[in-house]
Amino acid sequence: MKKREEALDALRGLAILLMVLSSSVSFGILPAWMYHAQVPPPYHVFKPELPGITWVDLVFPFFLFTMGAAIPLALQKKLGEQSVFKTAGQLVQRYLLLVVFALFTFYARAWVMSATAGAKEYLLSIGCFFVLFLMYARFNNLNNKAISLGIKIVGFALAAAFLMFYPFKNGFNLSSSDIIIIVLANMAFFGTLIWWLTRNQPLLRIGILPLLMAILLTAKDAGTWNSAFFNWSPLPWMYKVYYLKYLFIVLPGTFAGEWLLNRSAAPIQDLIAGAKAKLLSAAALCWLLLICNVVCLHMRWLVPNLFITGALSLLLLQQLKKLNEGSDKTLFAKFANVGVYLLILGLFFEAFEGGIKKDISTFSYYFVNTGLAFLVLLSFTIFERLGYFSAIITFLGNNGKNPMVAYTAGNLLLIPLLKLTGTDVYLDNVANLPAGGFLRGLLFTGVVSLITLYCTRAKLFWKT
Repeated sequence: MKKREEALDALRGLAILLMVLSSSVSFGILPAWMYHAQVPPPYHVFKPELPGITWVDLVFPFFLFTMGAAIPLALQKKLGEQSVFKTAGQLVQRYLLLVVFALFTFYARAWVMSATAGAKEYLLSIGCFFVLFLMYARFNNLNNKAISLGIKIVGFALAAAFLMFYPFKNGFNLSSSDIIIIVLANMAFFGTLIWWLTRNQPLLRIGILPLLMAILLTAKDAGTWNSAFFNWSPLPWMYKVYYLKYLFIVLPGTFAGEWLLNRSAAPIQDLIAGAKAKLLSAAALCWLLLICNVVCLHMRWLVPNLFITGALSLLLLQQLKKLNEGSDKTLFAKFANVGVYLLILGLFFEAFEGGIKKDISTFSYYFVNTGLAFLVLLSFTIFERLGYFSAIITFLGNNGKNPMVAYTAGNLLLIPLLKLTGTDVYLDNVANLPAGGFLRGLLFTGVVSLITLYCTRAKLFWKT
């Protein structure tokens, strides 16, 4: 059995844990760079005119990037072993399962059930968390497929009954769901479909993006077919052309997955003397590029950032150029070249659309974050290759192997348990300590991570 790409799992794990952390730090009391750039403290009112990014604005595009990279890794073997119809059916099934996940996990939150959530709502949230195991877990120990199917049917029946009959505070509406998961569902479907159709024509895959850009840029011109196409949707609660903008992150990610596949098929080479130092310096430069861009774009030091990014990028490419020829150099050079190009392309787009922003997301945002994702993946791949920071890579990777659990454990299990036991008061009091607002989020994220790690080690993976 092929070894998993631990570096990719680690990047996914980093993204999901930072997503949990960003939503669990105390609001209103930390510096502006600890929150979304467009929702600054102390009142966190959405200000779409504010340009810039913070570390919080990296986590969602990083997760989207790993989704794109995972597509060829998951499908390449299947396409050679099963029929087109079976693959198409699995693609549609995954889309629908993610849409159901978005609906169910949204309404399973106690504060969505009732404006004054109490013990009943919190217990129901915990119950819904365990119902998700019936719906999405793979029970590999069960050899009887009929029993496994029966468990899933029971899970989905319970979920359907809950959504149909529970008196939610605002009623049940298909338009109300977890928008992040809805976006991921669309990216999983369209990203996989496009990769499938263009897997032997990578230039065509790239060529789709300018066409999409044209639609997005002309959608506001009323009376045009562009506007009509952009605004048309047979089921607007689960699909909008607007969501396809994130293909600018997902489709470049598919190339990363293909390059990882190609590297895995090549023999592993021994590292020669001096190669470790060059690789470590390359990994350090990747992180310097990330830190420099987040700080400078947030502070609006645009011209210095452009020059610093250019200088660091040249150093990175030069370090990798010194490596001996082989599969490692080929992979690392591709990651670095594309990452640097997309990062600089994003900086050239920075002045467009009022500056880089997550909401409403700009082309600069897509390109900068995709470039940075390539560079962080490069650094993790180097660390994995050298055997450095292996404990951290393994920790992040084990979280990244079970992202659906990590995403829901906080809202559906940990918060209800804290409320039922009254320990939420102690967690909130941590915010009164120096840097306590961040410490509160760190403690919360740590417990979510422990829950996820337990499920991973118990092989209780939620899959679609």
